[in-house]
Amino acid sequence: MSSLKEVCDGIPDPLPPRRQRDETVPHAPVRTPDLTPAEQRLALQNALRYFLPNQHEVLAHEFADELRNYGHIYMYRLLPTFDMRAYPIDEIPGRNRQAAAIIHMILNNLDPRVAQFPQELVTYGGNGQAFSNWAQFWITLSYLSEMSEEQTLVMYSGHPMGLFPSNPAAPRLVITNGMVIPNYSSREMYEKMFALGNTMYGQMTAGSFCYIGPQGIVHGTTLTVLNAARRHLGTTDMRGKVFVTSGLGGMSGAQPKAATICGCISVTAEVSKEALEKRHNQGWVATIANNLDECISKIRHARRQKEAFSIGYHGNIVDLWERFVEEYENTGDLLVELGSDQTSCHNPYLGGYYPVQLTYDESRIMMHEDPIRFKNLVQESLRRQVTAINKLSDLGLYFWDYGNAFLLEASRAGADVGRDESATGTLFRYPSYVQDIMGDIFSLGFGPFRWVCTSGCPSDLDTTDEISANVLEDIINEGVPETIKQQYNDNIRWIREAKTNKLVVGSQARILYSDQVGRTKIATAFNNAVKDGKLKGEVINGGFGLVLDGSQDAGDRAQKMLAWDVSNGVARRCWSGNNNAEETICRTMDQNKSLKVTLPNHVQDLDLLDRALQE
Repeated sequence: MSSLKEVCDGIPDPLPPRRQRDETVPHAPVRTPDLTPAEQRLALQNALRYFLPNQHEVLAHEFADELRNYGHIYMYRLLPTFDMRAYPIDEIPGRNRQAAAIIHMILNNLDPRVAQFPQELVTYGGNGQAFSNWAQFWITLSYLSEMSEEQTLVMYSGHPMGLFPSNPAAPRLVITNGMVIPNYSSREMYEKMFALGNTMYGQMTAGSFCYIGPQGIVHGTTLTVLNAARRHLGTTDMRGKVFVTSGLGGMSGAQPKAATICGCISVTAEVSKEALEKRHNQGWVATIANNLDECISKIRHARRQKEAFSIGYHGNIVDLWERFVEEYENTGDLLVELGSDQTSCHNPYLGGYYPVQLTYDESRIMMHEDPIRFKNLVQESLRRQVTAINKLSDLGLYFWDYGNAFLLEASRAGADVGRDESATGTLFRYPSYVQDIMGDIFSLGFGPFRWVCTSGCPSDLDTTDEISANVLEDIINEGVPETIKQQYNDNIRWIREAKTNKLVVGSQARILYSDQVGRTKIATAFNNAVKDGKLKGEVINGGFGLVLDGSQDAGDRAQKMLAWDVSNGVARRCWSGNNNAEETICRTMDQNKSLKVTLPNHVQDLDLLDRALQE
């Protein structure tokens, strides 16, 4: 297992010597699936399915130890010993360039520079898995290296179901993750099913192998903060404005970088010294404050200087919010204008949220040894956090939920977040970033659009930056509505400054937000650049994943698939009643007569509803 070729040969036989996980590097928290003896037996039986019968005697005892000690069977014996990174596509063995591009993406997802807990196959988010165990990794790479263009690999929650006959126009890989009947979709049942090897939480881009490091969330957070300032501060000049948040992990680590790009002062709390120092060494956090007095002093200095500056506070976010309240009560100074939270509250009791009453190390012990008490402390901490945020909000702070279930878990803890079960769903005192900030942008057809240069050449990425910026500028010059022009300009600025901002971690990748017109024209321009030799390697783009190899077939697929990808999302928002989405989809139907979307017929006289119900 020392070379890339051996990686693609599948699970080695004979097996390599037993290995323990490396305790000197960050690793995922111990899971607590609370399996019955019968379920433990089934988990072991399920794990052994990947191995030859003559290997079961050795592995059964080993896997039982992993289940007892870590709450899951990761199969550490199969940890790779080669240099895990996104190898250039020409160095990846196989019969199929599209399959080689997928291997490129998988290796990037588990690159130690990119992945949050690579030993446990967690790419980001605390529990966003690329695979459930290392056997799945080896088998998947073996399938991809041998597959032809007449086959499609099908995967279910990390498990490689197999190669199925298809055709060259079909997808090379079809994935589903976490498909569970709603009646069994509780957190407790998920922990059991993950331990049993039945399902896996792949987040958005971990289990689909599309993760490009924190750059993606840098871009999304940049647009979120810019548009939050436009909407709630009435400006995009953010000099001297303070944005406070928490989390410096795989995704949340992007926040200080984004804030600096926006021109504001960011303060990001992080309880893990390792995570904080990683972002500082990376250059995404400018300075570290090790106590509250030092943090407040740095904030006041940066406000006076009106400089773009990022502060990483080594401590708990609850302490920080409460200190802002004290500062106002003692001095009358409101030191923060914008606030959010990016702790992994979708997983609050297994390392996604650390309570203020405990140290980081104390939390990691208690969450496993005394989970009930730990849960109570987490909920108490959430209540304190919300109390402080509420006081600051009453004074002028604009706070939003970042889609991480912070408000949901706070409401479950009994915090005063104004939860209201309305006819249109759950409403909280604070809006989500999608609901209040980014929703109108999505309704215009704009959304994440990323690409990866599988050649691995930085010069290729430079070329794609230039191509994409030029394409967007040409679209503006052809004439677009003002609302769309603003979004294009934000993204042109992002692309023009991308290299200077040093956003690449792992694969040579880039992201921007674009609508259907921009995506299609950029993809076509990339495909032509490969065909004309301006780019040395294939380019993968999308959310669905599309290899642009310079061929006419790839160009045709880009036209069709990108049109579907955007219009499908906008049509859904249109039917939900969003005016921007309706205008966008109507404009798209005018441009493409083969597109037919069911449009809502709006009630003009709303009093009619009351009159009808009163009869």
